[in-house]
Amino acid sequence: MRNYLFILFGLFCLIGFAQKNETKPLLLPVGSSLQVGSLADYELDSIAIYSKVDSIITNGIKNNAFPGAQILIAKEGNIIFHNAYGFHTYDSIQPVALNDIYDLASVTKILGPLPAIMKLVDEGKLNLDLPLSTYWKPWRRQKDKASITLREILAHQAGLEPYIVFLSRTLKNNDRFKKRFIRSTSNKRFTNEAYDGIYVKNRFHRKMYRIINRSEVSEEKKYKYSGLSFLIFPELITQLTGMPYAEYMQENFYKPLGMKTFGFLPSTKNFSSKIVPTEVDTIYRHTLTQGWVHDENASLLGGISGNAGLFGTAQDLAIIMQMYVQGGIFNGNRYISENTIKEFTRVQYPENDNRRGLGFDKPYLDNAQFTLANAYPAPEVGASSFGHSGFTGTFVWADPEQQLIYIFLSNRVYPTRKNRNIYDLNIRPAIQQIFYSAFDRSKQHNH
Repeated sequence: MRNYLFILFGLFCLIGFAQKNETKPLLLPVGSSLQVGSLADYELDSIAIYSKVDSIITNGIKNNAFPGAQILIAKEGNIIFHNAYGFHTYDSIQPVALNDIYDLASVTKILGPLPAIMKLVDEGKLNLDLPLSTYWKPWRRQKDKASITLREILAHQAGLEPYIVFLSRTLKNNDRFKKRFIRSTSNKRFTNEAYDGIYVKNRFHRKMYRIINRSEVSEEKKYKYSGLSFLIFPELITQLTGMPYAEYMQENFYKPLGMKTFGFLPSTKNFSSKIVPTEVDTIYRHTLTQGWVHDENASLLGGISGNAGLFGTAQDLAIIMQMYVQGGIFNGNRYISENTIKEFTRVQYPENDNRRGLGFDKPYLDNAQFTLANAYPAPEVGASSFGHSGFTGTFVWADPEQQLIYIFLSNRVYPTRKNRNIYDLNIRPAIQQIFYSAFDRSKQHNH
């Protein structure tokens, strides 16, 4: 009996000791899926954090930076902060919900064509240091493009034009559509739906490719952001895989990762969650854009593109960003090799004053030396961190050193894209910095 009591007493001591030392969850095994955690798990002052974030967001809404926003933070595979603020529009009718679906705009670049390109590099079907013309044959005939490598293109080091407004090719002087390109009803030659009652000629994408193929290339090779190649990547991916790009992404990434709302053309799917509206469009659709891609170039491709067109929830974004942070593995499945992810997320041309990775955006080269007002993104992000922003007011960032993911979703283009207060007020880096500072304080406190 005495032995039994002694064992019991020992067990109680052990449990007590374990509880006392359980100040934060263990780092998840590599390849795990996301868990729900809390700020308290990391001994963070949740009252201070919530009030600081609230104050920045409230100020943003008050100054019409956006009608509403959503923030998700994951640390070591645990979602420790996920909150929604404000409304879909300034009339305050529809509050932002945690499962709302957003138009991700240019964030599409790193979650659409880029994972496919990484996988094709892994499979030896693409080589970063061969000219793109090896795979995209029309460039063989273009003197200024024949030798440009895929690496230069992905690092925005190729001298390509930043953007071409293809919409202008479809409009007459009076802003009416040219019937040979766009119709208000569909038929066999016009099946690409760009919006309710706007059908683009099926072969219009060929005209877009031709214009891109013939576009000018700057002789000076320096950092110049260009989205042009991302308009042709989906066709290239289709050619190399023998599978339509959207279907390839769904089957190889979004579905196996468990990203339930992620993909193109959300208005064609019966989602119960709401799709946040973007702009009240005055030049093209002449109505509020909701459930259809905001970017006109992606729209003219029927909503499926590499430069924009993806929609999804914050949770979906967190999944694929966590896969990147975990070196290409998630929930026990490998999607991309670790070496390839490291290669794509490192700075490619620092000697050229170019901060970019391959497709991924990176912090300023001397980011840690800048103040919050001048840094990009927050000054404390790790040098190995990466992400991308989107024109509609979206932003994703992953920091492998800190095992930290930051997702900011908003519709800053509502009601108009002229609204630039999200940038002027430096809202997204300021919120990111709150969490870095909180972890710093927690570390100091524990030491």
